Amino acid sequence: MSMYLMNDRFVKNDEVSISIEDRGYYFGDGVYEVIRVYGGIMFTAEEHIGRMYESAEKIRMTLPYGPEEMLSKLTRLIEENAIREGHVYVQATRGSAPRVHQFPGEDITPVITAYTKSYPEVPVVPEPAKLKSVDDVRWLRCDIKSLNLLANVMAKQEAHEAGCLEALLHRDGTVTEGSSSNMFGVKDGVIYTHPVSNFILNGITRRVIMQCCEEIGQPVAEEPMSLEDVYSMDEFFMSSTTNGILPVSEIDGQKVGEGTPGPVTKRLMAAFEAKLPEPAPTR
Repeated sequence: MSMYLMNDRFVKNDEVSISIEDRGYYFGDGVYEVIRVYGGIMFTAEEHIGRMYESAEKIRMTLPYGPEEMLSKLTRLIEENAIREGHVYVQATRGSAPRVHQFPGEDITPVITAYTKSYPEVPVVPEPAKLKSVDDVRWLRCDIKSLNLLANVMAKQEAHEAGCLEALLHRDGTVTEGSSSNMFGVKDGVIYTHPVSNFILNGITRRVIMQCCEEIGQPVAEEPMSLEDVYSMDEFFMSSTTNGILPVSEIDGQKVGEGTPGPVTKRLMAAFEAKLPEPAPTR
């Protein structure tokens, strides 16, 4: 039976209990992170947890314990559930209180929950993705990794119904990111991606990609792309915690390049893979 983290306790799934007055349930009033596990080890865990605490600070929520203790608890959770390949999901809500929009009093403690998910031992190599452009109607603080994901869900569903893996979000024709990913185009050997701002979430995988580019001498331009720019790209790829770097073969029914991963994308995928942790010893 799987173990879950509930605040500072490790409990079995039948012991998990969330109040109906939890503000995450009422308002989506909280933040979260998803951390990939490779060989029993969390990848970029400090960066993910650091971003979680930054998001909490931006919504004026003080978590009941610090980043180091959080990392320790998540490490134990992975060990308790014997996760070799998979991810850990952790979220914090502002807590349980009577339903009023303003913040509850300081006596209300945030609620932290976390669980793990295991992936197949033999990874399935995904096909290059197809994208559908969708209007970005989200709020103006996309830099906060909050639980308010309804607009993302609607965009993902629109892409899904069009036979696509992901939505390519744009504001008045300017591409921002995906519904659950960051976006990158390649033209004449240069990678283009939206600059870090309140319009996108600065993905942890995105940060690793930027580091890889610096290390291998890959030119990058952090400049907004228009939809017209996107349609003429030589290569295109997306990034996320769960997929790493995923090449894109088609956007709005138009083939990208040859429809297969291009040389820049493949070189970057190799550089990214080289950064993945060595598997932890099995117990």
